Amino acid sequence: MSDPRITSSIFTRGAVDLSALRTPAPAPSRPATPAQPGPSADSSAGFPGAAGGGVTAIDVTEATLQSEVLERSLEKPVLVFFGAAGYPESDQFAPLLEQLAVEGDGAWVLARVDVQQQPRIAQMFRVQGIPMVYAVVGGQPIDAFSGVVPEAQLRQWISAVLKAGGVSVAEAVDPRLDEADDALMSGDLDEAERAYRKILAETPGDAAAEAGLAQVGLARRVAGADPRAALAAAEAAPDDVEAQLLAADIEVLSGMAEQAYQRLVGLVRRTFGDDRETVRQHLVGLFTVAGPDDPAVASARRALASALF
Repeated sequence: MSDPRITSSIFTRGAVDLSALRTPAPAPSRPATPAQPGPSADSSAGFPGAAGGGVTAIDVTEATLQSEVLERSLEKPVLVFFGAAGYPESDQFAPLLEQLAVEGDGAWVLARVDVQQQPRIAQMFRVQGIPMVYAVVGGQPIDAFSGVVPEAQLRQWISAVLKAGGVSVAEAVDPRLDEADDALMSGDLDEAERAYRKILAETPGDAAAEAGLAQVGLARRVAGADPRAALAAAEAAPDDVEAQLLAADIEVLSGMAEQAYQRLVGLVRRTFGDDRETVRQHLVGLFTVAGPDDPAVASARRALASALF
């Protein structure tokens, strides 16, 4: 189990602006529902609403992220839960969050994102594993944790978020990174690459620019791929290096980076020579997307070292 802690290295810089995305998303298919006697144990079910008509929990899509998370967080804290149906830890943790949201009676809102259905939102928030929870206040993420935590710790963490109120993150924003990020999120990969490379030329070793450049490469590799078909092809051919690399890329974009790391570490163990080096380099590139401070990266690096030596 992970302890709640600030993980600012995975935050987006400034408020996330969904309007920058070029492709409109469909309308939400699972709106908030009226209040129920208690939270559902089925993680695929819609969230209950607050007693008295106020919304305590909602399902979020690209079409509703701006209004339901960012704009709503200007009025009250929004906790964004990233999960996926069928993953045990995600399925087990979701009902607890629903229960606490109902108990909060509108003091904060729970927003759920299915990373399999909304991979671009997971990419935007740089989700590296599920379940993961972000606290968004004043239009910006202020804290996050990954994994399942005990109820007592979760309550303490939520209390701390509520105390933060409408206080936004007071970090200096680098306009060069903002411009590069905007280009990346709008789909202008050539412009994003140019902007990130310019930053690295001026500030060698800038971790944020290196991560952004790695995301550009990731976006190019998965362009045009059918996620379901790619994952099915990888399952059918476990030793097909190209199929496994593409599947890992798709998993990272879907917020399942730990699964992608495990996939490629396993492939390293089964390959030799040039193929092994290709897989190793690809995995290291995925580490760069997450950044050096991500705990999942540290664990995967140890696993990779064990596989190599």
